[in-house]
Amino acid sequence: MPRESRTNRRQRALRISQTLQQLYPAKCALTHESPFQLLIATILSAQCTDERVNLVTPALFAKYKDAKDFAGADPADVESIIRSTGFFRAKTRHIIAASRALEEKHGGEIPRSLEELTALDGIGRKTANVVLGTAFGLASGVVVDTHVGRLARRMRLTSHADPVKVESDLMELLPQTQWIEFSHRMIWHGRAICLARRPRCESCPLVPDCPGSRDYLPLARIHRAAGT
Repeated sequence: MPRESRTNRRQRALRISQTLQQLYPAKCALTHESPFQLLIATILSAQCTDERVNLVTPALFAKYKDAKDFAGADPADVESIIRSTGFFRAKTRHIIAASRALEEKHGGEIPRSLEELTALDGIGRKTANVVLGTAFGLASGVVVDTHVGRLARRMRLTSHADPVKVESDLMELLPQTQWIEFSHRMIWHGRAICLARRPRCESCPLVPDCPGSRDYLPLARIHRAAGT
């Protein structure tokens, strides 16, 4: 099979983005009421589903309302509330350390630059991009979580596993005005149709622009014929 040109891949990425726009809202799946709450929720979402995070955060935010509260929090208490999100000890350390840094260096407010956010303990590019894009509408990059990375590889928009390299590829393919919304919609699509183990390619409107679907459509026909 001939290698796809960058121009063709860019055009395909734009068509994918347009189709996703028709299918899904550009809405963050993490429930939050402020940029700070979004920051904490995104830290909690590492190696955890957004649904689980949304079950935990109401009690957490009822007790700890801002960076000052978290900065002085008892780690054992925070751990007990967020335990079900997994890696709760590390997440607690990151949350408290980031909150203290926000209090000491930023007056408790969330900074609006990638450099300042990623300087906080436990805050990587993904978390910073989520907060800047969703809370402030600043397109600093493309959020690459497990869904976005998996779908981008399946759609042959990237060949990389490293999230930073995946992000770089997507940033080259899409105009900056689409970076924020594209990530949200890819995440929704990854949950609704493009599932990890058995994607529902037979009912996916992206199939014409998704080379990876060719690997799964024959399986879909087999499962459908077998009634599984």
